[in-house]
Amino acid sequence: MTTAYPSSRVTAPIGAFVDGVREAVGRGLPPDVTAYLVGERLAPYLGTPDLLTPAQREGDPDRYRQHVLHAEPDGSFSVVALVWLPGQRTAVHDHVSWCVTGVHEGEEHERRYRLVPDGPASRLVAVEDVINPQGAVCGFAPPGDIHRVWNACGTKAISIHVYGADIVRLGSSVRRVYEAPAVDDL
Repeated sequence: MTTAYPSSRVTAPIGAFVDGVREAVGRGLPPDVTAYLVGERLAPYLGTPDLLTPAQREGDPDRYRQHVLHAEPDGSFSVVALVWLPGQRTAVHDHVSWCVTGVHEGEEHERRYRLVPDGPASRLVAVEDVINPQGAVCGFAPPGDIHRVWNACGTKAISIHVYGADIVRLGSSVRRVYEAPAVDDL
């Protein structure tokens, strides 16, 4: 993944969205409730033509690209745009905090996993495949947030992600990367 740091040009819709996220996060509610409230605020902006600048819509031919749109000064949340060219994917991973994602353009495919105790170790089991079309919003909070995301379409996909952490300071929203199961069928 390549990272572009906060843009000096925040669009008016992103600015308004950040104000809404700030209000939701400021309530100090549990992570799952916060994610739900942030998701409610994100949904109306998805598909808005002027949400992102042309530079914030640029992909990278080698891997999905992350554009940091906002990092709250107190570290309580970050907003990023992920740009996926056809075939690009993440590793199987979980997150450092609650997360909300919304598909702005195209569609994203997602496989969700559960960690199952298996003797002295644990193993991943695929539990659900989801296709998230433009406008879809989902939120989650650790534990139970293990997944892989990819663009299986023939066109660019763009999603907006909000994390309950300062990912500029942390360097990533990923807490842990998992070895994909040898048999990854549902």
